[in-house]
Amino acid sequence: MCQLEPIDDPNLIVGFDSSDDAAVYKISDEESIIQTVDLFPPIVDNPETYGAIAAANALSDVYAMGGTPKLALNILCIPADMDKELVSGILHGGNQKVNEAGAVICGGHTIKDNEPKYGLSVTGFIKTSEVVTNSGARPGDVLILTKPIGTGILSTAMKSALLGDESYNAMAASMMSLNGTASRIMKQFAASGCTDITGFGLAGHAYEMAKGSGTSIIINSRKVPILPQAEELASYGILPSGTHSNRRWLCGNVDFSDEVSLTTQDLMFDPQTSGGLLFTVKESLADSCLRALITNGVQAAEIGYVDESQTSAVKII
Repeated sequence: MCQLEPIDDPNLIVGFDSSDDAAVYKISDEESIIQTVDLFPPIVDNPETYGAIAAANALSDVYAMGGTPKLALNILCIPADMDKELVSGILHGGNQKVNEAGAVICGGHTIKDNEPKYGLSVTGFIKTSEVVTNSGARPGDVLILTKPIGTGILSTAMKSALLGDESYNAMAASMMSLNGTASRIMKQFAASGCTDITGFGLAGHAYEMAKGSGTSIIINSRKVPILPQAEELASYGILPSGTHSNRRWLCGNVDFSDEVSLTTQDLMFDPQTSGGLLFTVKESLADSCLRALITNGVQAAEIGYVDESQTSAVKII
């Protein structure tokens, strides 16, 4: 998109130039709209679970900006001969998740394709003064992650029938979980910056946050929550191709201390689907914020801190 001619609109608060999670457009001094879109092919076999995961993933971009999703449009690609019950299951799963978010699906668009793909275009609202971006992190802030990582590794293992039931259930539950509660609490504690963890992995999205805010981010890998079986599978080399792509892309921008194993490094690069929020708060508020998250059922952890800009944008220890 860098090849596109830029459009100067003073009401566009957040556009694609900042690698943020969604666009934000000011409609008045008091209120702005948030716009995002996301879709992907099936990540699990159950159609309703797939639909719910895809919807939760799309809604997450609005939550990452601190907003409230309100309207959604289905985007569906389906083979011409796909069973209608399967199609209905996907849409039903997505609709249930959108309803859980307090939003409404009001239409959509469908095209024929060789492979199913599903997602949403989502519109949310936020007070203009409360927009949270991925470029607001400040030195001294504490870094909080609200979901465990490892979905890329687990979903890859599932395709080869190497995933146990417990691990599958934990993975599916995590991906279907909305980030709404985490978003509400991070705003209560005046989060300075936020992003959600998706395809670029924890290291990649931390890099975008550091780059956008002109800081360096220090992550303690031992504090990062990991889904069951993900570390074991990674140690066997069961990794999605996106792990290697993320490692190549981030070469020179992410530094690991000597004691961080190759398996742990792979986990940091693991591309996530419908991952948690990664946000920063003042150190004085971090403990209270973490308690509020955990009390409200969020699998959150304090995983590091923000530092002054250093040679590497991200340091993982």
